[in-house]
Amino acid sequence: MPKDYYKTLGIDKNASQDEVKKAFRKMAHQYHPDKGTGDEKKFKEINEAYTVLSNDEKRRRYDQFGSADAGGFGGGQGGGQGGFNGQGFGGFDFSGFQGGGYGEGDGGVEFDLGDIFGDIGNIFGGGGRGGRSRQKKGSDISVDIEIDFKESVFGIEKTINLNKTSTCEHCKGSGGEPGTEMKKCATCNGAGQISEMRRSILGTFSSTRMCDDCHGSGKIPKDKCKECHGQGISKKNKTLTFTLPPSIESGQMVRLPGQGEAIFGGASGDLYIRVHVRAHKQFIKKGNDLRTKLDIKLSDALLGAEIKMDTLDGLIEIKIPQGISIGEVLRIKGKGVPYEKNGKRGDLMIDLNILIPKKLSKTAKQMIEELRKEGV
Repeated sequence: MPKDYYKTLGIDKNASQDEVKKAFRKMAHQYHPDKGTGDEKKFKEINEAYTVLSNDEKRRRYDQFGSADAGGFGGGQGGGQGGFNGQGFGGFDFSGFQGGGYGEGDGGVEFDLGDIFGDIGNIFGGGGRGGRSRQKKGSDISVDIEIDFKESVFGIEKTINLNKTSTCEHCKGSGGEPGTEMKKCATCNGAGQISEMRRSILGTFSSTRMCDDCHGSGKIPKDKCKECHGQGISKKNKTLTFTLPPSIESGQMVRLPGQGEAIFGGASGDLYIRVHVRAHKQFIKKGNDLRTKLDIKLSDALLGAEIKMDTLDGLIEIKIPQGISIGEVLRIKGKGVPYEKNGKRGDLMIDLNILIPKKLSKTAKQMIEELRKEGV
């Protein structure tokens, strides 16, 4: 059965690229092998689905040729029965070959869909997959951190420790001792690529791939690095310092390019940091405004008062207007959450709650009776 990448990521076929990314990040965080809930097989499946759907060209090809309901490559009507006509493949149904193809043990010829496209590109000078070497990339890493409410409002510099594969500091990733002579790679004879004969349903074609020994450079070090033993990478603890921006929300992901797992002869993966914000006992965020409640005495509501209040900016003095009503809201400008673009801040909104005393002294009752007589 063909793979349904949309189903793998749990998204609709019309999902935007942002929706594709959000779905991938959520599932990658859940199934990452380093997590307690990790599932290596599932993680590989969602990574494969994301690799296709996050690339516009690959996604177009997948939707056109490889989806579960595509029924084949389609294309033009000419070119003979099952023949190649420059637009399609004469209606031949390739849906059964999606995602890995048939091996020789299945009674067919070993191939995959990417090989076919690469071979066709080579035939017509398109420089398809077989004619290009693509830089490898290390695995991405996903971690969770928890921050205080105040840190989420104003931003914070954080430090985390990761045990991950990093570029060898001794050889700078070259795999050789510093200053060692570089000699011609014997595997590819210095070409950096290896030519191969590949078989597909279209016939036998010549293709090239990057040399695994020299990683496309055509040269290898005479003396291997004594620290990483020629691997160019090593597993170690690394302390990483980064800055979280102001106004960050709980659940947001911060991407640090190149801070994921390193790989010899390729680019390092990325680090994804999911932020969890601890709730505040006094304040909540409403857009770029902060909101809180303040209890005041009945006498302060009637006569007005000046009250000191602890805020995220420290102690401030709040003026309670005389004769304020129950449910009124005070606005303190510029004491809210910073805006992302210009750095200006929202407001602090204070919901006033007038405390009505349950018991009154004899003197207080007499005074309130006098107020009643005055019609208050």
